[in-house]
Amino acid sequence: MKTILITGCSSGFGFETANYFLSKGWRVIATMRNTADSLLQESERLRILPLDISDIRSIENIVALAGPVDVLVNNAGIGVMGALEGTTTDTIHDVFAVNVLGAINLTKAFLPLFRAQQSGVIINVSSAITLAALPLLSVYTASKAAINAFTESLAIELEQFNIRVNLVLPGRAPATRFGENSKPRMATAIPQPYAEFAQSVFKQRNDDHITHPLDVINAIWQAANDSSSPLKIMAGEDAKALVHSSN
Repeated sequence: MKTILITGCSSGFGFETANYFLSKGWRVIATMRNTADSLLQESERLRILPLDISDIRSIENIVALAGPVDVLVNNAGIGVMGALEGTTTDTIHDVFAVNVLGAINLTKAFLPLFRAQQSGVIINVSSAITLAALPLLSVYTASKAAINAFTESLAIELEQFNIRVNLVLPGRAPATRFGENSKPRMATAIPQPYAEFAQSVFKQRNDDHITHPLDVINAIWQAANDSSSPLKIMAGEDAKALVHSSN
């Protein structure tokens, strides 16, 4: 029986992915910053553990508690929407601390385990907007673009140890809490000179092509189980539409 560790399982893609892998007979280690917020119920095959990926001590603790892991999914992340001019330096630091450094540090912490067992899969959840940029998401896009580059380089670096690395790129997913979780960081991120432009951007938003949780789950499942999977796996109609628009 294989074991998967997933970050950011309090809601959204992480929560749905944890449930899906459980239904397929896997052992699941679901992590989140505050386990009191968990909608999951611990069982023989499900462990719920606290993890703040912006805290190196928390990362060290999770590695010690987790035990052997076959698949690591770096899913946890935070969003920010708004003009760069109105985005505080603290907010920028927070986004990169979680979206970039958190994923890098957690991956680094698990590498000795993966090398020792001469196997493992690392799946980083990024965003399709890194392939076709959208306005008012410059900081978030930059953080995810960093993960793209990190994944591409790491995949080559770890191939010698039989460790696979994949990148899942979802499009926009209204069913998750991305927008809701971004609101506290949006309040001052659209100063008056950008207000009219921001309204026009939101009006042009197309809801015909969106990413559903199942799209991301299927992409993660493919990466975890199919060694012939491409490095980059697009997840959702919205993601595919963004890529096509950039060509």
